[in-house]
Order: sequence, then C-alpha cells, then structure tokens
Amino acid sequence: SAFRGCSSLTSITIPYGVPTIEDNVFFGCSSLTSITIPESVTSIGSRAFDGCSSLTSISIPQNITRIADHTFYKCSSLTSITIPESVTSIGHSAFSDCSSLTSITIPESVTSIGGWAFSGCSSLTDSINIPNGVTTIEEYTFYGCSSLTSITIPESVTSIGSGAFSYCSSLTDSINIPN
Repeated sequence: SAFRGCSSLTSITIPYGVPTIEDNVFFGCSSLTSITIPESVTSIGSRAFDGCSSLTSISIPQNITRIADHTFYKCSSLTSITIPESVTSIGHSAFSDCSSLTSITIPESVTSIGGWAFSGCSSLTDSINIPNGVTTIEEYTFYGCSSLTSITIPESVTSIGSGAFSYCSSLTDSINIPN
C-alpha cells in the first residue's frame, strides 16, 4: 500500500515496464483525478483504487484478465470505464458504489461476475447485456441500480442470486430472459 491515504495526490503515470499494481496501492487516494496505466500491466490487485472518489475515468490495459474484488469500490466520480476483451472475470464489489457511472459494457469474454459487482451504481442508465458465458448472476450484483432501464440475461444463466436486482426501480418490464 505504497500510496495509501495519499489525500493530496492528483495525478499519476505508472511507468512502462511495471507488470503489477498490487493490492491497496491507491486505496483512499481521494484527490486522484487521473491515472495512466501502461499496457505492460497484466494484473491489478484487490482494492487497488478503492475510495479514489475523484477519479473520473480510467483505461484498463488490454492484458488484464481479471478485475479483482473491490478494485474500483467507491470510485464515486467515475463516469466511464472500458473493460477490455481480455477480461474473463469481474470480482466481488468490483464497481460497487460507483454512483456516477452511467454506462458500462461487459465484454463477451467475461464468464464470471461476482456478487455486489455493480451494486449502488445508481446512475447506470444504458442497458446491460450479460455475456453468453456467464452461468450465475450472484447475489446483489445489480442491487440499487435505480436508473437501469434494461438488462438482457442470456440462456447460459442457470442461477440468479438473492437480491440480484433489488431496488432496480427503473427496470419495469425490460428484463429480457430467454425461453
């Protein structure tokens, strides 16, 4: 946790050649507005950006295969994020309480989405398409996504956890579930 609690750090560029962003590295860096992550990074740890409440956008490198648990938890100013096609799993609470996030595309490469992954993303308005490889929608995955209007669930899903869509008050009759 090299920069943990770094409340005055506003911008950072990680040098090319760095392979890993460890767990908790930028935890609580509440003034961080921008970060540049090079393509050399192949792993981002749990809670790496937890509580970076001023971060508005981030580009995840193409070599990342997993978004760890709580990676972007409480990044409440994050408005956009692109998840690359290399990602196969999204961890527990990965984007939880990203309350300014309006849109997210989950790539077809994703086969696993953890519980609470998008909970509290109250500004998500665009429709969400769950990728075909996902078999389980875990508990509270979209809990409190109160602006979400539409979600498409593929035939591959065989289980939906408790509270997965609780408090999704704008999801009227727009949940598309295959026959």
